[in-house]
Amino acid sequence: MISIDQAMRVHTIAIKKFGGADGVRDTGALESGLERPFQTFDGTDLYPTVFEKAAAIGESIIMNLPFVDGNKRTGYLLLEAILRNEIYKISSPDNDLYNFVINISTGSLSFDGIVEWLKANTKV
Repeated sequence: MISIDQAMRVHTIAIKKFGGADGVRDTGALESGLERPFQTFDGTDLYPTVFEKAAAIGESIIMNLPFVDGNKRTGYLLLEAILRNEIYKISSPDNDLYNFVINISTGSLSFDGIVEWLKANTKV
């Protein structure tokens, strides 16, 4: 699980590198987004695969805007951190990656679509 402190460090690094305003806009949305990939029901993971966990955190942070600025960047980086923790790496041209994140942010890519995109664009 990614802690709030870890997410804040990722956010601060993204803001320092690419610009924007640092800080949290909605702590509840941040907590919820970080916890979502690890939710269970009746002892069963709601997001059992690494792709579903990565999609859940990315979609939550990108769509729910917990930060003042840099939600797409931070959401993507947290999504990637979950994949890398399981030895997966996204392998996609920058333009496709940009479109992937924008499509999440506009809601034109469903959760299942995010999962499928990740499966098709990652390697071990």
